[in-house]
Amino acid sequence: MSGQTEDPAPPPPAGPGLFGEALPEAPKPADPAPAYRVLARKYRPRSFDDLIGQDAMVRTLRNAFATGRVAHAFMLTGVRGVGKTTTARIIARCLNCTGPDGTGGPTAEPCGVCAECRAILADRHPDVVEMDAASRTGVDDVREIIEATRFRPMQARTKVFIIDEVHMLSRNAFNALLKTLEEPPPHVKFVFATTELRKVPVTVLSRCQRFDLRRVRVAELAARFARIAAAEQVAAEPAALDLIARAADGSVRDGLSMLDQAIAQRDAGDDAPITAAQVAEMLGLADREAVFDLLEAVLAGQPAAALALTERAYERGADLGLLLADLLALVHILTRLKTIPALRDSPELPEAERSRGAALAERVSVPTLARAWQMLLKGVNEVEFAPDRRAAAEMVLIRLCHVAELPPPGELVRRLTAATDAPPAPSPGSPAATPAPSGGGARAVNGPVLSAAPALPASFRAVAALIAERREALLHAHLVHSVRLVRFAPPVIELHPLAEAPRDLAPRLAAALLEATGARWTIALSTEPGEPTLAEQGSAADASRRAAAADHPLVRAILAAFPGARIETVHDETADAYGLPADPAPDPDDETEETAE
Repeated sequence: MSGQTEDPAPPPPAGPGLFGEALPEAPKPADPAPAYRVLARKYRPRSFDDLIGQDAMVRTLRNAFATGRVAHAFMLTGVRGVGKTTTARIIARCLNCTGPDGTGGPTAEPCGVCAECRAILADRHPDVVEMDAASRTGVDDVREIIEATRFRPMQARTKVFIIDEVHMLSRNAFNALLKTLEEPPPHVKFVFATTELRKVPVTVLSRCQRFDLRRVRVAELAARFARIAAAEQVAAEPAALDLIARAADGSVRDGLSMLDQAIAQRDAGDDAPITAAQVAEMLGLADREAVFDLLEAVLAGQPAAALALTERAYERGADLGLLLADLLALVHILTRLKTIPALRDSPELPEAERSRGAALAERVSVPTLARAWQMLLKGVNEVEFAPDRRAAAEMVLIRLCHVAELPPPGELVRRLTAATDAPPAPSPGSPAATPAPSGGGARAVNGPVLSAAPALPASFRAVAALIAERREALLHAHLVHSVRLVRFAPPVIELHPLAEAPRDLAPRLAAALLEATGARWTIALSTEPGEPTLAEQGSAADASRRAAAADHPLVRAILAAFPGARIETVHDETADAYGLPADPAPDPDDETEETAE
């Protein structure tokens, strides 16, 4: 029955058993096996010396502790797994370490043996409070922290509040924290960590010392994983560790989780090293050599070979979307090798990229790589939204193979230009191509034209440009979009205002022109329709240029050679800021007489 105590166990008999035999010894209970600690926790850095890839932050913090200039609040930002929370705990230990003899002060080299260091390492220190803002986002949660800051530490020198994912706090929670964050008690320090710095209010950022923890480089990650694998007495190929480091994308924790998985997939007692093929299969990646083979087949225009390689990768369990992403990354590496040959000796690149990649970069031109980049970039996005990822990936590869047979754009333009140098005679009844007029409307200006005295603007466009030069942005916008010119006879301008034009446009324009030209202007408003606005005229001129460009023989040939291509923009160097042909230069022989009043 519940509530009753169990009878105590009977005492062991003093003599032999009933039949004279010796009593068997009771089996001793087996010691429980210690709980396994994942590598990310087992090898979490305990001091600044253990942090990798964050040299700038470590140097600043060391100097701050050495000079006694430790900020009251820190903001640590960076991608996941780069050491934000770990750094916060190291700072807490640095602030509270008392040294092996118990007499030490704040230091950048915590001893790790004093009671404060051991309690913080074990996550059981009463004065180091960690809060996950992802689950505690309200103002009441922050008020608990504010209330706790009023009391001195129970046993440590400094009370440290670590708030992870601080960007998840509500606006009211941030507002409640501001006053305490600006003037905290001397025994309180705040350490914030976030992956979304842009979501933290500026008022909070301005009260913190900010550190941006950068992604850890592939070489540094691979070296770290090699040391941990050796400590775990696990052999691993350098190529396998390099694959894990690249898949970690700068995150130490993500990489250690992958290394943990790679170690766990080995059979018990298996002393064989972890291979790159095993890691690639585990992560759903394509083998690096297979990626090189696939890119070479694509660039050579061999769709059968490319699809065969894709089939083998798919059978091994590779994600074809990731396969295209690997191709994209390889194209980027080849382009860098092509552009900066010194990278072939860089230790940052794996051996395959340095050897086979450098040889492939020698045979491929930059325009070809650029074209492959653009098509793969679009293809990766297509695969993500396609109902059948494999079919979408294969279609991208087939397109790449067929495009490989086409000449680069520059070569194609040269061929088409050579073909159109001697245009054929027009057939009867067909419109003949009209050659562009001599000069094409372009005017060469040898130098600026200087006038003895400032002249009045010669056109309404010149008036608008004058207002723009004076940085009257709103008035200039209304002149371009909101009025139509009825009559321009300086110093008289007659305008038809549209509905969006402000009521005070006329006096504002007259005042601006008086200040700019020194002459009094009359701005009259009219109900006459007037000519199109400057914006409408610019749109019409742009459409006309597009039509003229599309009718050019060379452009027609390019559009025919690249189905689906279109004309995005036509740049006319002779056009002004409104997209209109420049005003004709005034005739120097045409002098205007001045009339004396």
